[in-house]
Amino acid sequence: MNKTAQNISRRNFIRLSGMSGAALTIGFYLPALGKDATRIMRGDIADSMGIALNAFISIDTSGKVTIFNHRSEMGQGAYQVVPQMIAEELEVNLDDINIIFAPGNAKKYGSQITGGSSTVRGAYKHLLRTGASAREMLVQAAAGKWSAAKEDCYAENGQVLHRPSGKKFGYGELVEDASKLEPPKNVVLKLRKDYKIIGKPLPRQDTPLKVNGKAVFGLDKKLPGMLYAVVERSPRFTGKVKSFDDSAAKAVKGVKHVIKVQRGVFANLQEGVAVVADNLWAAMQGRKALKVEWDDTGFEHLNTAELYKRMNEDLEKPFLSQRTGGNFDGAFAKAAKKLEAVYETPYESHSCMEPLSCVAHYHDNKLDVWGPIQAPDWIQDDLCDRFKLKPEDVTINMTFLGGGFGRKAFTDYPHEAAEISKAINAPVQVVWTREDDTTQGPFRPGAVYGCKAGLSDGGRIQAFQTKMAAQNMGHQNPGADRSSYNDSTTEGFLESYFESIPNYSFGDVPTKSPIPVMWWRSVYSSTNGFAFESFMDELAIAAGKDPLDFRRSHLYNERYQNLITILEEKTGWKSRSKNSGWGVAITECFRSIVGEAVKVSKGADGKVKIDKVVAVMDCGWYVNPDIVKAQVEGSIIMALGAAVTHATHFEDGKAVEKNFDTYKMPRITDTPDIEVHIVENDEKAGGVGEPGLPPFAPALCNAIFDLTGKRIRKLPFKLEEV
Repeated sequence: MNKTAQNISRRNFIRLSGMSGAALTIGFYLPALGKDATRIMRGDIADSMGIALNAFISIDTSGKVTIFNHRSEMGQGAYQVVPQMIAEELEVNLDDINIIFAPGNAKKYGSQITGGSSTVRGAYKHLLRTGASAREMLVQAAAGKWSAAKEDCYAENGQVLHRPSGKKFGYGELVEDASKLEPPKNVVLKLRKDYKIIGKPLPRQDTPLKVNGKAVFGLDKKLPGMLYAVVERSPRFTGKVKSFDDSAAKAVKGVKHVIKVQRGVFANLQEGVAVVADNLWAAMQGRKALKVEWDDTGFEHLNTAELYKRMNEDLEKPFLSQRTGGNFDGAFAKAAKKLEAVYETPYESHSCMEPLSCVAHYHDNKLDVWGPIQAPDWIQDDLCDRFKLKPEDVTINMTFLGGGFGRKAFTDYPHEAAEISKAINAPVQVVWTREDDTTQGPFRPGAVYGCKAGLSDGGRIQAFQTKMAAQNMGHQNPGADRSSYNDSTTEGFLESYFESIPNYSFGDVPTKSPIPVMWWRSVYSSTNGFAFESFMDELAIAAGKDPLDFRRSHLYNERYQNLITILEEKTGWKSRSKNSGWGVAITECFRSIVGEAVKVSKGADGKVKIDKVVAVMDCGWYVNPDIVKAQVEGSIIMALGAAVTHATHFEDGKAVEKNFDTYKMPRITDTPDIEVHIVENDEKAGGVGEPGLPPFAPALCNAIFDLTGKRIRKLPFKLEEV
């Protein structure tokens, strides 16, 4: 596959992809405000109507197939699964497809944010219909050439064949005639049992590119005359530049400019001093020689202990209610047995393996940006607003991303690069060091949860309440209503519980803090899930019930029941050994349900070790089982790190951990055996990249309780000290 990113019209698309002039080009688009159904349309008709399609399929006279995709590839598999969906219905070999990345433009392409596990679940039906429509147009064109009945023709492996005679045409021979036909209005999609490509563990097409060095990441992008910049930023987030001495920095050979710069971080403009040079090494050495004095007036120099003291105090305040049912207070007061518990989760850095970088070129009142970008449409909108430019004058080009986890959907680092380029009147690549990336945030917010529940005499939940004290990510946005509740306090909670628990209450107390916070893989589910499923385990024990049986009795929906049955079978739950500890947790987010069971035991040294993780993923309709399994495995390892290995701490208003020597990552020797089982059903597609993370930490802590009787309610903890 090839990849390109340009401001593409249909004609430029054909030219840039190396296709011949004649081509069958169709795609889908979403009508304004979603009032009408998604439409499949030929590219030339879309051009004449001024419509930009969300995705193209183009087939030229040589039979070459090119796909135009509007989502990024950051390791989650979009580069593989989007072509895999198209190839299935189009009836072509996956190896014969090229893919071109779209530039950022929300008005043209709709949402381009690669986040919320939305790439497949958000567009799979549209992509399947687009591929099937192109196939049917080619079949119709072939039938016309043969003067045959369309029903006697079928597509296979990039060809259309005529059953009675055995005649065949390659797709390239049909595109001229097919390009004059109207796409079918009601194309029939394949049944899953008839799939040849979807549902198969096909090898990823981006892997060879990443092994042989052909894949272009942010740092790989080079422009003629490009300079390099690193930025000294305030370690206390909102600190202002009081003064700086650049004499020593400018004495470093290769340093060209030393300038004050800013970047937008939610409602704040955070300041720094950029050192720009003709090579990266010189820029880094110039930064070391730079002397900056910061003004931290009005900024709280908080430390971690103070933050959590504040959150615990917030739990005692009235909370903002997101979702309620029945009468929690009344039911709790009358409950036969009452439980209360408080859980704490830490602040976390994103720490993608690829630190941030961005190339920007501001010229002739236009702005071109290249980089590891998760949300090109958001970034285009932000830069248009900040620099007062038209969307057609701001082009956001995506490269491969070495991980994203939400951080690379943010707008701050392209804004900073654009400011520097405009100031120096040259293209520039801004490089963040690992220390910059780890200490500057924004971070996953730490959180404290107060949970209460009341059980009946028979051990059923009669009342359930969770109150969250944490920073509200949305409260940082310009003009935000800071009295509004967090609309994610139920994220991670199984939807079926709302049917069986008669009285419930979920809400939050927004904690005030100057620490910048934002999305982190699985967002609030990553912290909510620990509280929900740890507390559910405590309720099961208090009720004298097996933890899985307790959950089963409160889950009426067949889909949840089936997941529990599979989890029981794959773990041997009913016959598990008493010499080991088993814990379970089930969470739901991004329209997928994941159950995980963790087995722990004590080694010869008497210390607890993790032996095995069994995960059952119900994501409904899916494309590639290997990618599903890889994403669940990656989520579990990331969750392991956040549970027992790393956290971001603050001292005197600054992040303490700076690099992997203190913000430690799980090593391969820390990684337990992981089994992933995918549920087969007819449900709509759910997310895959994030839902596997939330259940792990509670399942681990529940397993430790099962083995040792020790209840862990605060993360991270040291496994060797349990």
